[in-house]
Amino acid sequence: MHIGKTIFAQLTDYLPRRRFHTLVGRYGGDHKVQTFSCFDHLLVMLFAQLASCESLRDIEACLSANSALLYRLGIRSRIRRSTLADANENRDARIFEDFAKILIVEARRLYLDEKPIKEMDAVVYAFDSTTISLCLELFPWAKFRRRKGAIKLHTLIDLRGNIPSFVLLSQGKMHDVKALDSLPMEPGAFYLMDRGYLDFKRLFRFHQAAAFFVTRLKDNTCYRVIESRSVDKTTGILCNQIIALTGTRSIAGYPERLRRVKFRDPETGNVYEFLTNNFTLPPLVIAQLYKKRWQVELFFKWIKQHLRIKAFFGLSENAVSIQVWTALSAYLLLAIVKKRLRLPHDLHEMTQILRLHLFEKTPILSMFFATPAQIHTPRLDNQLKLFD
Repeated sequence: MHIGKTIFAQLTDYLPRRRFHTLVGRYGGDHKVQTFSCFDHLLVMLFAQLASCESLRDIEACLSANSALLYRLGIRSRIRRSTLADANENRDARIFEDFAKILIVEARRLYLDEKPIKEMDAVVYAFDSTTISLCLELFPWAKFRRRKGAIKLHTLIDLRGNIPSFVLLSQGKMHDVKALDSLPMEPGAFYLMDRGYLDFKRLFRFHQAAAFFVTRLKDNTCYRVIESRSVDKTTGILCNQIIALTGTRSIAGYPERLRRVKFRDPETGNVYEFLTNNFTLPPLVIAQLYKKRWQVELFFKWIKQHLRIKAFFGLSENAVSIQVWTALSAYLLLAIVKKRLRLPHDLHEMTQILRLHLFEKTPILSMFFATPAQIHTPRLDNQLKLFD
Protein backbone atom coordinates (compact mmCIF):
# COMPACT_ATOMS: atom_id res chain seq x y z
CA MET A 1 0.00 0.00 0.00
CA HIS A 2 1.32 3.45 -0.95
CA ILE A 3 1.60 5.55 2.19
CA GLY A 4 1.97 9.13 1.05
CA LYS A 5 0.07 11.86 -0.68
CA THR A 6 -3.45 11.56 -1.99
CA ILE A 7 -4.19 11.87 -5.70
CA PHE A 8 -5.61 15.36 -5.11
CA ALA A 9 -2.47 16.45 -3.25
CA GLN A 10 -0.29 15.11 -6.06
CA LEU A 11 -2.34 17.14 -8.55
CA THR A 12 -2.04 20.36 -6.57
CA ASP A 13 1.72 19.88 -6.29
CA TYR A 14 1.82 21.26 -9.84
CA LEU A 15 0.41 24.59 -8.64
CA PRO A 16 2.96 27.43 -8.29
CA ARG A 17 2.22 28.05 -4.61
CA ARG A 18 4.83 30.73 -4.06
CA ARG A 19 3.32 32.89 -6.80
CA PHE A 20 -0.14 32.35 -5.34
CA HIS A 21 1.02 33.53 -1.94
CA THR A 22 2.55 36.58 -3.62
CA LEU A 23 -0.91 37.43 -4.98
CA VAL A 24 -2.46 36.88 -1.55
CA GLY A 25 -0.02 39.37 -0.07
CA ARG A 26 -0.65 41.86 -2.88
CA TYR A 27 -4.42 41.91 -2.31
CA GLY A 28 -4.37 41.30 1.45
CA GLY A 29 -6.32 38.09 1.15
CA ASP A 30 -5.17 36.62 4.47
CA HIS A 31 -5.36 39.87 6.45
CA LYS A 32 -6.77 39.06 9.90
CA VAL A 33 -7.61 35.52 8.74
CA GLN A 34 -7.00 32.88 11.41
CA THR A 35 -8.38 29.62 10.03
CA PHE A 36 -9.59 29.47 6.42
CA SER A 37 -6.65 30.81 4.38
CA CYS A 38 -6.72 31.80 0.74
CA PHE A 39 -4.79 28.69 -0.24
CA ASP A 40 -7.30 26.49 1.61
CA HIS A 41 -10.02 28.39 -0.23
CA LEU A 42 -8.33 27.67 -3.58
CA LEU A 43 -7.91 23.97 -2.79
CA VAL A 44 -11.54 23.57 -1.71
CA MET A 45 -12.81 25.27 -4.87
CA LEU A 46 -10.54 23.14 -7.04
CA PHE A 47 -11.72 20.03 -5.22
CA ALA A 48 -15.34 21.06 -5.80
CA GLN A 49 -14.63 21.33 -9.52
CA LEU A 50 -12.76 18.05 -9.87
CA ALA A 51 -15.19 16.12 -7.65
CA SER A 52 -18.28 17.61 -9.39
CA CYS A 53 -19.79 18.99 -6.18
CA GLU A 54 -23.17 20.58 -6.83
CA SER A 55 -23.51 22.91 -3.83
CA LEU A 56 -21.88 24.18 -0.64
CA ARG A 57 -23.68 21.46 1.29
CA ASP A 58 -22.31 18.90 -1.14
CA ILE A 59 -18.75 20.19 -0.62
CA GLU A 60 -19.10 20.14 3.16
CA ALA A 61 -20.58 16.63 3.21
CA CYS A 62 -17.90 15.24 0.91
CA LEU A 63 -14.99 16.72 2.84
CA SER A 64 -16.49 16.04 6.30
CA ALA A 65 -16.95 12.38 5.42
CA ASN A 66 -13.19 12.24 4.84
CA SER A 67 -12.13 14.68 7.54
CA ALA A 68 -9.21 12.46 8.58
CA LEU A 69 -7.72 12.92 5.11
CA LEU A 70 -8.12 16.70 4.87
CA TYR A 71 -4.55 17.27 5.98
CA ARG A 72 -3.30 14.89 3.31
CA LEU A 73 -5.35 16.79 0.75
CA GLY A 74 -3.35 19.85 1.71
CA ILE A 75 -6.30 21.55 3.43
CA ARG A 76 -5.39 22.82 6.88
CA SER A 77 -8.83 23.99 8.01
CA ARG A 78 -12.08 22.29 8.82
CA ILE A 79 -14.59 23.09 6.11
CA ARG A 80 -18.00 24.56 6.89
CA ARG A 81 -20.34 25.77 4.21
CA SER A 82 -20.94 29.05 6.06
CA THR A 83 -17.18 29.70 6.14
CA LEU A 84 -16.85 28.92 2.44
CA ALA A 85 -19.87 31.06 1.60
CA ASP A 86 -18.42 34.03 3.50
CA ALA A 87 -15.06 33.60 1.76
CA ASN A 88 -16.72 33.55 -1.67
CA GLU A 89 -18.66 36.70 -0.81
CA ASN A 90 -15.87 38.75 0.71
CA ARG A 91 -12.49 37.54 -0.55
CA ASP A 92 -10.99 39.51 -3.43
CA ALA A 93 -11.71 37.66 -6.67
CA ARG A 94 -8.65 39.23 -8.30
CA ILE A 95 -6.49 36.75 -6.38
CA PHE A 96 -8.03 33.84 -8.27
CA GLU A 97 -8.22 35.75 -11.55
CA ASP A 98 -4.53 36.63 -11.53
CA PHE A 99 -3.59 33.11 -10.46
CA ALA A 100 -5.54 31.64 -13.38
CA LYS A 101 -3.57 33.96 -15.68
CA ILE A 102 -0.33 32.62 -14.18
CA LEU A 103 -1.49 29.07 -14.96
CA ILE A 104 -2.35 30.19 -18.51
CA VAL A 105 1.26 31.31 -19.09
CA GLU A 106 2.64 28.04 -17.70
CA ALA A 107 0.24 25.84 -19.68
CA ARG A 108 0.89 27.68 -22.96
CA ARG A 109 4.63 27.27 -22.48
CA LEU A 110 4.21 23.49 -22.22
CA TYR A 111 2.27 23.26 -25.50
CA LEU A 112 4.57 25.40 -27.66
CA ASP A 113 5.68 22.38 -29.71
CA GLU A 114 2.18 21.56 -31.01
CA LYS A 115 0.93 22.73 -34.42
CA PRO A 116 -2.80 23.11 -35.17
CA ILE A 117 -2.05 22.99 -38.94
CA LYS A 118 1.06 21.27 -40.28
CA GLU A 119 1.52 23.81 -43.09
CA MET A 120 1.86 26.69 -40.62
CA ASP A 121 4.35 27.69 -37.94
CA ALA A 122 2.38 30.76 -36.84
CA VAL A 123 0.34 30.95 -33.65
CA VAL A 124 -3.37 30.40 -34.28
CA TYR A 125 -6.13 31.62 -31.94
CA ALA A 126 -9.88 31.10 -31.95
CA PHE A 127 -12.06 33.76 -30.32
CA ASP A 128 -15.68 33.57 -29.23
CA SER A 129 -17.97 33.96 -26.24
CA THR A 130 -20.48 31.82 -24.40
CA THR A 131 -23.46 32.93 -22.35
CA ILE A 132 -24.07 31.50 -18.88
CA SER A 133 -27.72 31.95 -17.90
CA LEU A 134 -28.63 33.10 -14.40
CA CYS A 135 -31.90 33.60 -12.57
CA LEU A 136 -32.51 37.34 -12.49
CA GLU A 137 -34.35 37.17 -9.15
CA LEU A 138 -31.31 35.57 -7.50
CA PHE A 139 -28.66 37.48 -9.47
CA PRO A 140 -30.15 41.00 -9.94
CA TRP A 141 -26.71 42.43 -10.81
CA ALA A 142 -26.49 40.23 -13.95
CA LYS A 143 -29.32 41.78 -15.97
CA PHE A 144 -29.36 40.49 -19.53
CA ARG A 145 -32.91 40.64 -20.82
CA ARG A 146 -36.07 42.02 -19.25
CA ARG A 147 -36.68 38.82 -17.29
CA LYS A 148 -33.40 37.02 -17.73
CA GLY A 149 -29.96 37.27 -16.18
CA ALA A 150 -26.65 36.11 -17.66
CA ILE A 151 -22.92 36.61 -17.78
CA LYS A 152 -20.62 36.15 -20.76
CA LEU A 153 -17.29 34.40 -20.96
CA HIS A 154 -15.21 35.87 -23.81
CA THR A 155 -12.34 33.50 -24.50
CA LEU A 156 -9.36 33.43 -26.83
CA ILE A 157 -8.14 29.85 -27.31
CA ASP A 158 -4.56 29.05 -28.29
CA LEU A 159 -5.04 26.08 -30.61
CA ARG A 160 -1.73 24.64 -29.44
CA GLY A 161 -3.33 22.47 -26.77
CA ASN A 162 -6.63 24.41 -26.70
CA ILE A 163 -5.39 26.59 -23.85
CA PRO A 164 -7.38 29.75 -23.04
CA SER A 165 -4.88 32.59 -23.45
CA PHE A 166 -7.26 35.49 -22.80
CA VAL A 167 -10.48 35.43 -20.78
CA LEU A 168 -12.89 38.31 -20.17
CA LEU A 169 -15.85 37.90 -17.83
CA SER A 170 -18.57 40.45 -18.56
CA GLN A 171 -22.24 41.24 -18.09
CA GLY A 172 -24.57 39.33 -20.39
CA LYS A 173 -25.79 42.51 -22.11
CA MET A 174 -22.31 43.42 -23.36
CA HIS A 175 -22.10 42.95 -27.15
CA ASP A 176 -19.56 40.36 -28.28
CA VAL A 177 -17.78 42.69 -30.67
CA LYS A 178 -16.83 45.06 -27.84
CA ALA A 179 -14.56 42.36 -26.42
CA LEU A 180 -12.23 43.00 -29.36
CA ASP A 181 -11.25 46.28 -27.69
CA SER A 182 -9.58 44.31 -24.87
CA LEU A 183 -8.09 41.56 -27.04
CA PRO A 184 -4.27 41.47 -27.01
CA MET A 185 -2.74 41.62 -30.51
CA GLU A 186 0.27 39.45 -31.30
CA PRO A 187 2.19 40.28 -34.51
CA GLY A 188 2.15 37.43 -37.01
CA ALA A 189 -0.59 35.48 -35.22
CA PHE A 190 -3.88 34.39 -36.78
CA TYR A 191 -7.22 35.13 -35.09
CA LEU A 192 -10.27 33.07 -36.10
CA MET A 193 -13.70 34.62 -35.43
CA ASP A 194 -17.25 34.19 -36.66
CA ARG A 195 -19.05 36.96 -38.55
CA GLY A 196 -20.53 38.36 -35.35
CA TYR A 197 -17.18 40.12 -34.93
CA LEU A 198 -17.27 41.75 -38.37
CA ASP A 199 -16.61 45.33 -37.29
CA PHE A 200 -14.20 46.90 -39.79
CA LYS A 201 -13.00 49.64 -37.47
CA ARG A 202 -12.05 47.10 -34.84
CA LEU A 203 -10.64 44.65 -37.41
CA PHE A 204 -8.32 47.38 -38.64
CA ARG A 205 -6.49 47.08 -35.30
CA PHE A 206 -5.27 43.65 -36.45
CA HIS A 207 -3.80 45.22 -39.60
CA GLN A 208 -2.09 47.94 -37.58
CA ALA A 209 -0.66 45.33 -35.18
CA ALA A 210 0.67 43.19 -38.08
CA ALA A 211 -1.67 40.37 -37.03
CA PHE A 212 -4.04 38.39 -39.26
CA PHE A 213 -7.72 37.58 -38.91
CA VAL A 214 -10.01 35.09 -40.65
CA THR A 215 -13.75 35.62 -40.38
CA ARG A 216 -16.87 35.20 -42.49
CA LEU A 217 -18.28 37.82 -44.83
CA LYS A 218 -21.78 39.14 -44.25
CA ASP A 219 -24.24 39.11 -47.15
CA ASN A 220 -24.85 42.88 -47.00
CA THR A 221 -21.17 43.86 -47.14
CA CYS A 222 -20.47 46.22 -50.05
CA TYR A 223 -17.21 45.76 -51.92
CA ARG A 224 -15.65 45.77 -55.38
CA VAL A 225 -13.31 43.14 -56.81
CA ILE A 226 -9.82 44.40 -57.62
CA GLU A 227 -8.20 41.12 -58.62
CA SER A 228 -9.41 37.55 -59.18
CA ARG A 229 -6.83 34.82 -58.83
CA SER A 230 -7.04 31.41 -60.48
CA VAL A 231 -8.27 28.54 -58.30
CA ASP A 232 -8.55 24.76 -58.48
CA LYS A 233 -12.28 24.16 -58.05
CA THR A 234 -11.75 20.45 -57.43
CA THR A 235 -10.46 21.39 -53.97
CA GLY A 236 -13.72 23.17 -53.11
CA ILE A 237 -12.35 26.71 -53.62
CA LEU A 238 -14.77 28.68 -55.79
CA CYS A 239 -12.99 32.04 -55.86
CA ASN A 240 -9.94 33.81 -54.47
CA GLN A 241 -10.22 37.58 -54.79
CA ILE A 242 -8.62 40.82 -53.64
CA ILE A 243 -11.37 43.29 -52.75
CA ALA A 244 -11.83 46.84 -51.51
CA LEU A 245 -14.72 47.95 -49.34
CA THR A 246 -17.09 50.49 -50.85
CA GLY A 247 -19.47 51.29 -48.00
CA THR A 248 -19.01 54.73 -46.48
CA ARG A 249 -18.65 53.54 -42.90
CA SER A 250 -16.79 50.33 -43.74
CA ILE A 251 -14.16 52.04 -45.90
CA ALA A 252 -13.68 54.68 -43.22
CA GLY A 253 -13.07 51.92 -40.67
CA TYR A 254 -10.90 49.74 -42.92
CA PRO A 255 -9.29 51.69 -45.80
CA GLU A 256 -6.94 48.87 -46.86
CA ARG A 257 -7.58 45.98 -49.22
CA LEU A 258 -8.92 42.62 -48.08
CA ARG A 259 -9.07 39.09 -49.40
CA ARG A 260 -12.26 37.12 -50.11
CA VAL A 261 -12.19 33.32 -50.34
CA LYS A 262 -15.30 31.38 -51.34
CA PHE A 263 -15.36 27.70 -50.40
CA ARG A 264 -17.81 24.82 -50.86
CA ASP A 265 -17.51 22.10 -48.22
CA PRO A 266 -17.34 18.80 -50.16
CA GLU A 267 -18.85 16.90 -47.21
CA THR A 268 -21.94 19.04 -46.63
CA GLY A 269 -22.21 21.09 -49.81
CA ASN A 270 -22.46 24.31 -47.80
CA VAL A 271 -20.83 27.42 -49.28
CA TYR A 272 -18.80 29.80 -47.09
CA GLU A 273 -17.30 33.21 -47.82
CA PHE A 274 -14.22 34.02 -45.78
CA LEU A 275 -12.64 37.43 -45.24
CA THR A 276 -9.00 37.85 -44.25
CA ASN A 277 -6.16 40.34 -44.36
CA ASN A 278 -3.62 37.64 -45.24
CA PHE A 279 -2.70 37.51 -48.95
CA THR A 280 -0.02 34.80 -48.95
CA LEU A 281 -1.57 31.60 -47.59
CA PRO A 282 -3.19 29.24 -50.11
CA PRO A 283 -6.98 29.65 -50.18
CA LEU A 284 -7.55 26.07 -49.07
CA VAL A 285 -5.47 26.71 -45.93
CA ILE A 286 -7.67 29.73 -45.17
CA ALA A 287 -10.72 27.44 -45.28
CA GLN A 288 -8.97 24.86 -43.12
CA LEU A 289 -8.02 27.56 -40.64
CA TYR A 290 -11.58 28.75 -40.18
CA LYS A 291 -12.71 25.17 -39.58
CA LYS A 292 -10.35 25.12 -36.58
CA ARG A 293 -12.47 27.88 -35.04
CA TRP A 294 -14.77 25.13 -33.84
CA GLN A 295 -12.23 24.27 -31.14
CA VAL A 296 -13.37 27.22 -29.03
CA GLU A 297 -16.95 25.89 -29.18
CA LEU A 298 -15.70 22.49 -28.04
CA PHE A 299 -13.87 24.20 -25.17
CA PHE A 300 -17.08 25.89 -24.00
CA LYS A 301 -18.95 22.61 -24.30
CA TRP A 302 -16.29 20.80 -22.26
CA ILE A 303 -16.15 23.21 -19.35
CA LYS A 304 -19.95 23.37 -19.13
CA GLN A 305 -20.23 19.58 -19.07
CA HIS A 306 -17.33 18.72 -16.79
CA LEU A 307 -16.88 21.79 -14.56
CA ARG A 308 -19.28 23.69 -12.33
CA ILE A 309 -19.96 27.03 -14.05
CA LYS A 310 -23.72 26.75 -14.64
CA ALA A 311 -24.85 26.35 -11.02
CA PHE A 312 -23.12 28.63 -8.53
CA PHE A 313 -22.23 28.35 -4.85
CA GLY A 314 -22.90 32.04 -4.14
CA LEU A 315 -25.22 34.78 -5.40
CA SER A 316 -22.92 37.81 -5.47
CA GLU A 317 -20.86 38.92 -8.45
CA ASN A 318 -17.70 38.25 -6.46
CA ALA A 319 -18.72 34.66 -5.66
CA VAL A 320 -19.60 33.94 -9.28
CA SER A 321 -16.30 35.39 -10.44
CA ILE A 322 -14.29 33.27 -7.98
CA GLN A 323 -16.08 30.12 -9.11
CA VAL A 324 -15.51 30.81 -12.81
CA TRP A 325 -11.80 31.56 -12.35
CA THR A 326 -11.23 28.49 -10.18
CA ALA A 327 -13.06 26.37 -12.78
CA LEU A 328 -10.66 27.66 -15.43
CA SER A 329 -7.78 26.97 -13.05
CA ALA A 330 -8.97 23.37 -12.71
CA TYR A 331 -9.00 23.01 -16.51
CA LEU A 332 -5.51 24.50 -16.77
CA LEU A 333 -4.22 22.28 -13.95
CA LEU A 334 -5.42 19.18 -15.82
CA ALA A 335 -3.76 20.43 -19.01
CA ILE A 336 -0.48 21.02 -17.14
CA VAL A 337 -0.56 17.59 -15.48
CA LYS A 338 -1.33 15.91 -18.81
CA LYS A 339 1.72 17.48 -20.41
CA ARG A 340 4.04 17.08 -17.42
CA LEU A 341 3.25 13.38 -17.06
CA ARG A 342 3.05 12.83 -20.85
CA LEU A 343 -0.35 11.22 -20.58
CA PRO A 344 -1.95 9.97 -23.81
CA HIS A 345 -5.44 10.38 -22.35
CA ASP A 346 -7.61 13.36 -23.26
CA LEU A 347 -8.92 15.69 -20.56
CA HIS A 348 -12.32 13.98 -20.53
CA GLU A 349 -10.76 10.61 -19.67
CA MET A 350 -8.49 12.23 -17.09
CA THR A 351 -11.44 13.90 -15.39
CA GLN A 352 -13.47 10.69 -15.21
CA ILE A 353 -10.55 8.70 -13.78
CA LEU A 354 -9.36 11.27 -11.25
CA ARG A 355 -12.86 12.03 -9.99
CA LEU A 356 -13.14 8.53 -8.53
CA HIS A 357 -9.73 8.46 -6.85
CA LEU A 358 -9.10 11.91 -5.34
CA PHE A 359 -8.83 10.53 -1.77
CA GLU A 360 -6.71 7.50 -2.63
CA LYS A 361 -3.06 7.42 -1.60
CA THR A 362 -1.44 5.87 -4.63
CA PRO A 363 1.00 7.12 -7.28
CA ILE A 364 -0.93 9.20 -9.78
CA LEU A 365 0.64 7.46 -12.77
CA SER A 366 -0.82 4.15 -11.63
CA MET A 367 -4.27 5.60 -12.32
CA PHE A 368 -3.44 5.85 -16.01
CA PHE A 369 -0.87 3.10 -16.57
CA ALA A 370 -2.24 0.30 -14.41
CA THR A 371 -0.38 -3.01 -14.55
CA PRO A 372 -2.00 -6.33 -13.66
CA ALA A 373 -1.40 -7.11 -10.04
CA GLN A 374 0.74 -10.09 -9.32
CA ILE A 375 -1.47 -12.93 -8.21
CA HIS A 376 -0.19 -14.51 -5.04
CA THR A 377 -1.77 -17.76 -3.92
CA PRO A 378 -0.91 -18.52 -0.28
CA ARG A 379 -0.07 -22.08 0.68
CA LEU A 380 -2.61 -23.71 2.94
CA ASP A 381 -0.58 -26.11 5.06
CA ASN A 382 -3.33 -27.23 7.39
CA GLN A 383 -2.18 -30.85 7.53
CA LEU A 384 0.52 -31.68 10.04
CA LYS A 385 3.81 -32.84 8.65
CA LEU A 386 5.15 -36.18 9.76
CA PHE A 387 8.68 -35.50 8.59
CA ASP A 388 10.58 -32.25 8.19
